[in-house]
Amino acid sequence: MPIQVVCPGCKTRFQVSDRFAGRTGPCPKCKTPITIPIPEKNKKPEVKIHVPEEFSSGGRSTTGKLVLKPISRRYARWNPVVATGIAAVSLSVVVVTAVLGWIGVFESWLAQAIGLMVISPPLVVAGYLMLYDEESEPYRGWSLYVRAGVCGIAFASLWALYGYVGPRVLTGEIWNWVFLAPPFLVLGTLAGFACLDLDWVNGLFLYAFYVVVTIVLRWLAGLGWIWMDNPLPM
Repeated sequence: MPIQVVCPGCKTRFQVSDRFAGRTGPCPKCKTPITIPIPEKNKKPEVKIHVPEEFSSGGRSTTGKLVLKPISRRYARWNPVVATGIAAVSLSVVVVTAVLGWIGVFESWLAQAIGLMVISPPLVVAGYLMLYDEESEPYRGWSLYVRAGVCGIAFASLWALYGYVGPRVLTGEIWNWVFLAPPFLVLGTLAGFACLDLDWVNGLFLYAFYVVVTIVLRWLAGLGWIWMDNPLPM
């Protein structure tokens, strides 16, 4: 098999029979001494396939248009207008909650349930936009809203479960939360994982974010802090 040789003096490229491998001889053009390289026995010849440029993007039709459009990943980017809108809505929710709590609207459990169902999906959306994995395609539009709605219902249902279980488990001592909190954290994390494909850590952070915000809104509504709830009489 011929060996490709390049003269180090005049840069002339030529082929030499492999029987001269390892020998040194003059360049036939400039007489510069050249040592013929020894080819590697186990080295396989490199095969390169050159594809015409028009086919690298999926090919073109007879009119010159791309047959297949390249797939590009879309990211949920920071939008100052959207951020301002979220801040304005958040402030409005705080003010409305405080006013309605001050006039006693949330003394009814039905009003509490309606308020929780209204605020839960937007909180899930806000938390998801902060926590989603940038390596994967984020949910957007109606796909995000539907999933956030289901997740919000799941989170609100956990508050309903707490309303039933909490007074029966809590005795007014802080250590009771060591046994009460973990099951709720696990269920909330599972909801974030199942509805929004968040990993376990981000699912936990999403539920923690939801719980913290709703606890603050609960206090603004005049319902007090959850750790100050009175247990059921024994």
